[in-house]
Amino acid sequence: MTPEQNKTAEKMTSVKAAWDKAPAGPKKDAALKHYEAAEKANTAKNDAETNKELDAASVKLS
Repeated sequence: MTPEQNKTAEKMTSVKAAWDKAPAGPKKDAALKHYEAAEKANTAKNDAETNKELDAASVKLS
């Protein structure tokens, strides 16, 4: 795993943990859509898109 991939994996774990702790509601629902898009991009080995979607999910949770 490259350092960039490792950083992305850590970010995914962090965003998922924040999502898990978030109260139910529209913000959590919106964040889930971005997180799922990040998972799909990560599977496709697209780090740039993964990080973009993780950032969007983080914004929705804040």
